[in-house]
Amino acid sequence: MLTPTDLLGEWDLRRTIVDRRNAMDGTVTGAARLTLVTPDEVRWDESGTMTFDDRSTPVSRALVLRRGDDGRWTVHFADGRVFHEWVWGAQVEHACDPDEYTGLLGGDADRWTVRWDARGPGKDYTLDSVLQRRPSTPD
Repeated sequence: MLTPTDLLGEWDLRRTIVDRRNAMDGTVTGAARLTLVTPDEVRWDESGTMTFDDRSTPVSRALVLRRGDDGRWTVHFADGRVFHEWVWGAQVEHACDPDEYTGLLGGDADRWTVRWDARGPGKDYTLDSVLQRRPSTPD
């Protein structure tokens, strides 16, 4: 099982979006960076371009990953709200009533994936993200 500290560094990001409710597909291409803030906190920043229906717009988000006293990691939104537990290779859930979100983290230290399925009265989509480690450059 990989922890957030195993994934520190720069990543190429490619996300596909399948919006079943609106019968639309889209992509996000960009970059992600996982940065050690303290031994028990990692910042996850993403930025890129989202393309839907031949329209493109810049997008970004920030997450904070924190290790608790029990050694387990959780993912938080930038405002501090808990998003989900960090569980590698097993389904995770995010409670956002009335919709249901299920996610899956997997892969290895050079290429990993994040998949989210959102279903409910307001949502019906899948996000598939692939993060590929960028080669390190000599100093």
